Amino acid sequence: MQNLAIAIEKDAMNSIVATGAVVEAIASGFYFTEGPVWDAANDCLTFSDIPADVIHRWRADDGASAFKAPSGKSNGLTFDRDGRLLICEHAGRRVSRLEKDGSTTTIAAHYQGRRLNSPNDIVVKSDGFIYFTDPPYGLNPVFGVAESAELDFAGIYRVAPDGGDIVAVAADCTPNGLAFSPDETRLYVADTEENHVLVYDVDAAGMLSAPRLFARIGGSPAPDGLKVDRIGNVFVSGGGGVWVFDPSGTRLGIIPVPELPSNLAWGGADRSALYITARSSVYRIQTKTAGLPV
Repeated sequence: MQNLAIAIEKDAMNSIVATGAVVEAIASGFYFTEGPVWDAANDCLTFSDIPADVIHRWRADDGASAFKAPSGKSNGLTFDRDGRLLICEHAGRRVSRLEKDGSTTTIAAHYQGRRLNSPNDIVVKSDGFIYFTDPPYGLNPVFGVAESAELDFAGIYRVAPDGGDIVAVAADCTPNGLAFSPDETRLYVADTEENHVLVYDVDAAGMLSAPRLFARIGGSPAPDGLKVDRIGNVFVSGGGGVWVFDPSGTRLGIIPVPELPSNLAWGGADRSALYITARSSVYRIQTKTAGLPV
C-alpha cells in the first residue's frame, strides 16, 4: 500500500478521491500489464501481461491466476453485449472474441486486404458496435512480432458486432486508449505521439468527426489508456500517474502511482474502485465516483 499524496488542483477533485485515499498494489510480479476490464459476471478483474503472452484474472479472495495462455500477446480487453471477451492481439494482429465454449473467433484482422498493425485498445458502444485503435506499437519482438506494417496509417476502426463491415472512422493520429462519454456523443482518444488527448463527435450512425484537442498530458510516459466516469470526468494514464479532467478539459488533479501506469478500469460491485495496470503490478484506489458498466 502506497500513501502517496493526491495532487488536488481544483476543488472538484475532492468529490472524486477522498482525502487520505491510498493506491494499493493488489498483484505484482508481471512483465508489462495492460488492458484491465472488470468482469462483473465472475466478480474479478481481467488483464493482460503482454510479453508473458497471458491473460490473468484477479479475485479479492485468491489473487491473480492465469486465465488464457497463449493470448496472442494481448493488450486491450473488453466485453461485448453478450459477455464474451474481446481481445486486442499484438502477435495475432487482430481483434478476437473468446466464445463461451473456449474457442476463438476473429472479429477483425484486415482492412482493405491488408493486415492490421497491432490492435491496442477497445470499447463497445451500447448498440454493440466495436471500436478499436490500431497503432504500430506491437510490431516489435517484445510486444508482438518482428514484422512490418502493411498499412501506412494508424487508424481507429468500427466493426459490426458479428465482425463484419470494418470501417476506418479516423486516421489522423496515432491512437491508443479510447473511451466514450456517458451519452456516447463524444469519443476520447489518447494520441501518444503528440502527448495529448483528442475528442471526436460521434453522430447517430456511429461515425466520428470534428477532432479537436481535449487536454495535453505532460511528462513521461505519454498518454496511454483512458476511462470516463459516470458523470463524464476523464481519467488518463500518463507521466506521474492518473490525470483527471472534467468534461470541459480542465485538469482537476493527478493520482500518483508507484510505477508508470498503462491503463485503467472501473470495478467492484458499484464500479467505484479504479484499477490501474502499471508495468509489473496492478494497483487499486477507492474513489468517490464510479464508472459505467462495460
